[in-house]
Amino acid sequence: MREWNLKAGDPLALTLAADMRLGETDYCNDHIWELKLGSGHPAALAVHTTYGLRAREMCLFLRFTEAGKSVLRPAEFSSPPRLQHFYPNFLQLAFAPFEDLEVIAEYWVPESHVLAGRLICVNRTPSLRKMRLELCGVLKPLEGRPLAPAQHQMVNVLSGQSGGLEPLVFMSGGAVFGPGPYPSLALDLDFEPLARHAILWGAAAEASPEASFDRARRAAVRAWDAERARIELSDAGQVLDVRTGDPDWDAALAFSQRAALALFYPPTSHLPHASFVQTRQPDQGYSRSGDGRDHPPSWSGQSPLESYYLASLLPGAPHLKRGLLENFLHLQTEEGFIDHRPGLCGQGVKLLAMPMLASLAWSYYQETQDRAFLERVFPKLMRFFWCWFSPEHDEDADGLPAWRHPLQSGFEENPLFDIWHPWSQGMDPSRVHHPALEAMLYREAALLLDMAALLDQEQGLGALRAQADLLRASVEAAWDERRNLYAYQDSLTHLSPRGRIVARHTGDGNLRPKIVFETPLRLLVEVHSKSPAPKRPRLEIRAAGSKEAGESETLEESQFRWRSGGWVATSRRVYSRIGAIRIRGLEEKDRLVVRVADLSGEDMTLFTPLWAGIPSPQRARAILERLMDDGRFARPFGIPALPSAPHPRAEALAMSVYLPWNHLIGEGLLRYGFRREAARLTERLMNAVIQNLKQQHAFYERYHAESGQGLGERGALSGLAPLGLFLQVLGVRVISARRVYLEGQNPFAWPVTIQYRGLKIVRGLEATQVVFANGKAVTINETTPLVVSLDE
Repeated sequence: MREWNLKAGDPLALTLAADMRLGETDYCNDHIWELKLGSGHPAALAVHTTYGLRAREMCLFLRFTEAGKSVLRPAEFSSPPRLQHFYPNFLQLAFAPFEDLEVIAEYWVPESHVLAGRLICVNRTPSLRKMRLELCGVLKPLEGRPLAPAQHQMVNVLSGQSGGLEPLVFMSGGAVFGPGPYPSLALDLDFEPLARHAILWGAAAEASPEASFDRARRAAVRAWDAERARIELSDAGQVLDVRTGDPDWDAALAFSQRAALALFYPPTSHLPHASFVQTRQPDQGYSRSGDGRDHPPSWSGQSPLESYYLASLLPGAPHLKRGLLENFLHLQTEEGFIDHRPGLCGQGVKLLAMPMLASLAWSYYQETQDRAFLERVFPKLMRFFWCWFSPEHDEDADGLPAWRHPLQSGFEENPLFDIWHPWSQGMDPSRVHHPALEAMLYREAALLLDMAALLDQEQGLGALRAQADLLRASVEAAWDERRNLYAYQDSLTHLSPRGRIVARHTGDGNLRPKIVFETPLRLLVEVHSKSPAPKRPRLEIRAAGSKEAGESETLEESQFRWRSGGWVATSRRVYSRIGAIRIRGLEEKDRLVVRVADLSGEDMTLFTPLWAGIPSPQRARAILERLMDDGRFARPFGIPALPSAPHPRAEALAMSVYLPWNHLIGEGLLRYGFRREAARLTERLMNAVIQNLKQQHAFYERYHAESGQGLGERGALSGLAPLGLFLQVLGVRVISARRVYLEGQNPFAWPVTIQYRGLKIVRGLEATQVVFANGKAVTINETTPLVVSLDE
């Protein structure tokens, strides 16, 4: 068990929540806490929550008094708090409020509705000391009453009410009500020389004071040491201890693994295996409907990209990775359809899942060598793959499907398809060839062929190979030699035009644009309105000189999609010359803009073919040069979503570093042997994570590529430190405590030590030593891939 010594200026992530592996976890009524080291109000060592926004704040903190002097601010302590141990549901800190008075403070969430604590105070002097300890509480209710002294069963407690909950605080040892400025429970302690006192407390919030009291008292008096040992054993069996020589890196990688474990909730009647939420913070966890269906999107299901990234953060818990895949497959229809975001209470988005499930299965197989698992899931993965080529997703039956909705793409805010920002185009994604989608499908096909070879499966492989060849050819046809990158293409013309205005108009009317295009182009129709509820228009487009109905089209009201400030529609046809445009249904001041859809933009998803292994080595080198191009995608804190902002207000979006996409790009670099470049990318991502853990004590959904500033939701899965990419760059894969896969050389400037279930791997700069639990040691100097096994 590693002991840390992390202070306020070190990397920290101090969220506390029930751990599904160790206690009851309530997906619809989860109380999540966060510890603050003096940054709140009051500036105390305090743990706080809002019970999922059912209170403005519930805060518990400590106050110490000796010889007439009282302290509660960590800045006033003789020795400031240091974090020694941390787990998803448990934190231990050490500090000294007064000189030679040592305190160990432990915080534990044994189940979703309870917080418990233990204080161990030791007098390190040879003299008798008297001290008053107060556990203070402040409840700021939305509706109800703040914490106040009360009695239950002849026991002094603090009790309050907010949002239908009755929070109650209990302290062992016969506590009295404290005299301080805050409601508190107090104990007067007499310390003999070198004496030790242990104080237990509990806080619970149920629908009645009686239920809260019962839970709080039972939690406080549980067999604390036995429960602590259980937590430590569970952690040791599922977490890798990584030591890089840089304590900041070590802490970030350790916090990421435990934060990843904390995101899981147990199986339900809808999903047979544990699933996850994207972030778990004090303002979250409560479902007003009581069934979870009103949870926000970050709590409403697992997507393939998020699942793939989460799985990479848990190399010590492959069973959780397997469970994520089996959740998807559990809901598969006979036609092969799998929902993109299945949720724990039956949520879904009714969109076909991003094609990354074979990648998830193959990753699990590589870590476990579980051939029986592959054999069981292979037919389902095949059906899922072919579902992507059904008429719903491949309208023109050309074997090249398209996203139906931006949500499927894993980059919902892509300005090409997004409808929520005024600077976005809002183009219909089904009218575009997507290099990322086609590359993902190609990788799925390639992995299915690998699985088939391993399983001696022959049926249907000819069609699979042909489909893979078609996908690869389409992606390669999208190569832009000038930019050294793949490009979006129109599904009809296979061109990547730049946008331009074709016509403008105000209100209803007839337009006759006198524009001739060198090649046929697709049109984007925008309606800008200041009306709070603008009506959908109806628009007719006729090609110049057309006499046949097939040379014109009508965009009906149903084809217009809401877009920030109005409506947007994409033409089904492409045009070289426009004879007339007729618009009906606009209000007098509504503005119409007809433009050529702009497919010339670049974004992070266009590097996906590198991950799929599609480009030749020469093209891969050209892509690498694009990635390393300063001022475009090469930024101090990772690869941004866009190389530049399409609008001044889109700067934060453009410079957003999405770690799951950077993870895929890093895997692509490794696939082509660019290990040192992948190491450089990993270092930049780690710098962003560590900066925020130090300054904000939190992970963030995204990071600013230039400043490293955290963006989006706090504590989000997509911002956890990229442990999986780090291990791949290092060239180490722990298959089990008895088997280790090694390849290449350590590209970092320092040796790395990894420990797991008695296994120890020391990855030096030139050699690697593997020491098994029984003491057997093996030294490896080779760089070719190999497996080191205790059984060989």
